[in-house]
Amino acid sequence: MSEEVSASNSSDLEEDLNTAHSEQIDSVENKERVDVSSDDSNEVKSVESDSNKNQLDNDARLEQLEKEHETLKSQYMRIAADFDNFRKRQSRDQDDLRLQLICNTLSEILPVVDNFERARQQLNPESEEALALHRNYQNLYKQLVDVLKKLGVAPMRVVGQSFDPTLHEALLREPSETLVEDMILEELVRGYHLNGRVLRHAQVKVSMGPGPKTDLQNQEIDEDNQPKQEDGEESSDQAD
Repeated sequence: MSEEVSASNSSDLEEDLNTAHSEQIDSVENKERVDVSSDDSNEVKSVESDSNKNQLDNDARLEQLEKEHETLKSQYMRIAADFDNFRKRQSRDQDDLRLQLICNTLSEILPVVDNFERARQQLNPESEEALALHRNYQNLYKQLVDVLKKLGVAPMRVVGQSFDPTLHEALLREPSETLVEDMILEELVRGYHLNGRVLRHAQVKVSMGPGPKTDLQNQEIDEDNQPKQEDGEESSDQAD
């Protein structure tokens, strides 16, 4: 009987040990599962945190790059505009310099043209030899005038025009009964245009308008202004 009790107790003790061991194993497994789950959760959170941080860094970097792009674009546009203005200014300066050189050269030639015109006015060929020489001279003068025309040189027409200081230079002023004041009476030295630009001002004589009346002219005016007698009055005077 005591052996049975002892065997029973031994069996219960072994069962208790097995149960305790089993519970201990389950506890360890549960703890490991909890630890693994906690690690996974922390790892996911860490990954999410790193992802959010990277996203914020990328957004900040993108914004910085956009600002740098706008700055570089603005600098490029400004440099391009400055270069375009420089190119236009250089082209304009070159055109002005070329025109100035042409004007200076033509200004040296114009006195030669003046001398040709004076000589042409003074020539009066009588013999056949003088007439042939005159024709050769006229051909030479015509060639010179044609060259000037091709270069854009044109003479001014000033007689009878109103005086303009931007076009004309007044050398003389005198009274005139035919033209009012500041009208050009005579061209002394011909002026020229170069493609619409004044190459040389015309030197002219300008009208001062009608001059003062003489005593004889004033007497004639007074006689013209006297009232005339009627025919009836003249007959009455004769009868008396």
